[in-house]
Amino acid sequence: MHILIIEDDPAIATTLRFALEREGYVVSWADTVARVAPCLAVSHLDAVVLDVGLPDGDGFGVCQTIRSHKCHAHVPILFLTARADEIDRILGLELGADDYIAKPFSPRELIARLKAIWRRDGFLASKPATDNANRLTANSFTKLVGRNIWRYQACDYTLFLNNVSLNLSKTELSIMLTFLNHPTHILSREQILASISPHPEHRLSRTIDSHIKTLRQKLSAICDDELILTHRGLGYGLC
Repeated sequence: MHILIIEDDPAIATTLRFALEREGYVVSWADTVARVAPCLAVSHLDAVVLDVGLPDGDGFGVCQTIRSHKCHAHVPILFLTARADEIDRILGLELGADDYIAKPFSPRELIARLKAIWRRDGFLASKPATDNANRLTANSFTKLVGRNIWRYQACDYTLFLNNVSLNLSKTELSIMLTFLNHPTHILSREQILASISPHPEHRLSRTIDSHIKTLRQKLSAICDDELILTHRGLGYGLC
């Protein structure tokens, strides 16, 4: 597996690189925002470890750049930073990061958190590899819910509604897969958070409402039906 470290402190980057390579992973390193773009030119990344404070910018902007990148929009991102304030953690997670770990840190804990993200997102993390062959694709499926056909391709993280590809963010995709895995259930905000985040306590349940609003807008462009219903006092469910 290929991991990109974006960290301006050489001592931290070297320590982390050594720990990851000892586990069998391929590691690239960028110490400035300017040096991130060439690293994103590679065909495949399995994770990004991202510092917030960089000499020519900040990690929040880099996170947004990665999330908008055609090839790496769904790559797991773990923030590694000295900023441990709650507002910084929430901002990082809401911008699309998968986890947040504060300095000083244990490389063993960081690697364990990466593996937890990979397990959740369908990567085979038990055996490091440098190509796409180890990406788990067994979660691909086609489902009929109501009058609509949903198709998910796990190999490229693409969800289709009635043969139209949905341009979803990582969080939006996770929410839709949660609904599709429980098509007859009403899910509370807390249940949705728990299913899409390894640390739901770091996220605000009301942010789910914002994601649902955006999802409805994207779905309505394809289907006239209201596909996500609000059950007042209970949560949300697929129609």
